[in-house]
Amino acid sequence: MTRTEETAEVAGALPASLTDFVSYLLRRVYAQFSQTDHGADGTDSRDFLVLDALTGRDWESQLDLAERLGINRTIMVAVIDRLEARGEVQRTRNPDNRRQYVLSLTDRGRRALEERRRAVADRDAQLTAALTPAETARLDELLARLLPEQAQTLVQGTEYLVAQAHHRLRRQGDDKLAGTGLRVRHYGPLSALAAFGPWSQQRLAEFLAITGPAVSQLVDELVKQDLVRRGRDPHDRRRYALEVTDLGREKLVLVTAAVTELADDVAQLLGPGGEEELRTLLWKLLEPETFSTTGIPEGAKSSVPARG
Repeated sequence: MTRTEETAEVAGALPASLTDFVSYLLRRVYAQFSQTDHGADGTDSRDFLVLDALTGRDWESQLDLAERLGINRTIMVAVIDRLEARGEVQRTRNPDNRRQYVLSLTDRGRRALEERRRAVADRDAQLTAALTPAETARLDELLARLLPEQAQTLVQGTEYLVAQAHHRLRRQGDDKLAGTGLRVRHYGPLSALAAFGPWSQQRLAEFLAITGPAVSQLVDELVKQDLVRRGRDPHDRRRYALEVTDLGREKLVLVTAAVTELADDVAQLLGPGGEEELRTLLWKLLEPETFSTTGIPEGAKSSVPARG
């Protein structure tokens, strides 16, 4: 994920055509959490996840731990190197497999973990202030269902659950589009332009509630694949008018199917009633003064697929 993508979301009305998707609301909450100081997606977050996972047991496979936590293998090596250099984790040869190292938490690591747990608890309380304790507990329970079964007991804390669930759903959605050159992030701009275009790039950014650089990156990706064309706005020759090509409309069918399938996967993971319950809790975490649903142009609402 590029830095432009990480900081894409801005405060503003959210497109009603996207807010029915739990994965979209989860991305918005993830972005809101990440925009505050010390977000749970940097170096410290991975250090905490690994230390917490080592509590009460040793791990005989660094690769297994990386997969369970959803951390890239190369990044995991760097994390363990860093924790070992600080004396918080130790590697010892596995006597049963000399090619493997057993990972263990040191006394210093336990002390560091306790300090970070307090900091994580304080930050979670701040980020979930809009929820009651019971609602926060339920949110954590529902978010954990979106993680692989083997990771559900390893990831603790609302902020970390939001980050891990967001990344997993993003990967799962993109995997459904493997080989097409498309990503789930292309659904928003393609569906909006198909329904309401031609639009200026600025209007598209406002509709999607994302930054100018972020929408520019998305449009560049779509133009490069000949899914969107840039024409001159007849009302303002200084601006481009963006519109979906015939090929773009064909590809929109594919990305819509993937997004819909991902929504069905989410509903199945959450169980009966869980999808609506999680959607309600995520809405409560989004600032009501700035994150309301945006209006759809009159007569065009039916043109945008809802929940797929």
